[in-house]
Amino acid sequence: LERLNRSLLEIRMPPVHDRNGWLAAFGRLVHGNGGGDLLLYVQVTRGVEPERNHVPKSGVSPTVFACVSPLAAMSATLIEHGTNAITAADLRWSRCDIKTTSLLGNVLHRWQAADAGATESILLRDGWVTEGSTSSVHVVKGGGLLTPPQTNAILPGTTRGVLFELAARAGVPSERRPVAEAELRTADEILIASAGGGIRSVTTLDGRPVGDGVPGPVFRRVHAGFRATMQEFSTTLPA
Repeated sequence: LERLNRSLLEIRMPPVHDRNGWLAAFGRLVHGNGGGDLLLYVQVTRGVEPERNHVPKSGVSPTVFACVSPLAAMSATLIEHGTNAITAADLRWSRCDIKTTSLLGNVLHRWQAADAGATESILLRDGWVTEGSTSSVHVVKGGGLLTPPQTNAILPGTTRGVLFELAARAGVPSERRPVAEAELRTADEILIASAGGGIRSVTTLDGRPVGDGVPGPVFRRVHAGFRATMQEFSTTLPA
């Protein structure tokens, strides 16, 4: 909700609801569809103006669309063997920190990964890691977690923030600093995180094994913490 309201303000749209208003609306949507663990998607647009206009007019009622879908559990195979990724030059615009529906660059990068038989593109800009096409990227070196700092080139991912908390609980040191391409390519482990995909281990990068080629100890510790946290916050509707 903080990211949603921040993104609205960055594009000069006032927040549609306060926190309680959003929670009430989302609560009706979630529990009206059976409750439990669901993936919730929300999109806010400026609304309908009488004519096409590049300078939005004030006083237009925004349009809010939201839906929920089943949250797929990570497969045992993915947990045990990890996933594969490629690297690509980051072709997106310079305000990736704003969560918008303008995701063409991300879509093209994700398509690029699919064409290569991979599940994710890890993006590089001028020799530095930014993020994945649909995830945040975290590099493990010497038992510690290295994550690129929050800049205009990186979306403030919600699962990215959770990962820092999980690392602290698991006793894994973490540092937010620029991560060079060379550090990515020589990493002991690579983790990617997203709301829909959870926390995953990248075991193959550009066709070469990452570390030992299997999910490593840092992934296993933070993933176990992630599962425990999901169970902690899960609710079951009364029969």
